Amino acid sequence: QEQLVESGGDLVQPGGSLRLSCAASGFALDTHAVAWFRQAPGKEREFVAVLRWSGVADPARGRFFIARDNAKNTVYLQMSNLQPEDTAIYYCAAQKGVAGKGNTYYRDANIYDSWGQGTQVTVSS
Repeated sequence: QEQLVESGGDLVQPGGSLRLSCAASGFALDTHAVAWFRQAPGKEREFVAVLRWSGVADPARGRFFIARDNAKNTVYLQMSNLQPEDTAIYYCAAQKGVAGKGNTYYRDANIYDSWGQGTQVTVSS
């Protein structure tokens, strides 16, 4: 059974940093594109970052960094200079690697087959 579990969400002050984890079981993340999305109350789901199976990364903002640890079968989202508008539930999602697709494809939440339950990030003083 394929499963994704996020962790690392927390309450952090503005300007702070946080690292979220997305651990997979039942499949290997290095054969999948793994993306992070977020959703704040009353707002639509928003793309945050994606790491393709090939290792190409596409973060929505320069202060987001996404990386993979194959040995741990985990993808990390490192966020810096967090602001109150970053407050949201953060979800990771995975899709079996597909060749020949560009950033626009991977930013579409509808392409992802597996989703985690989400982890809450709150940025507040």
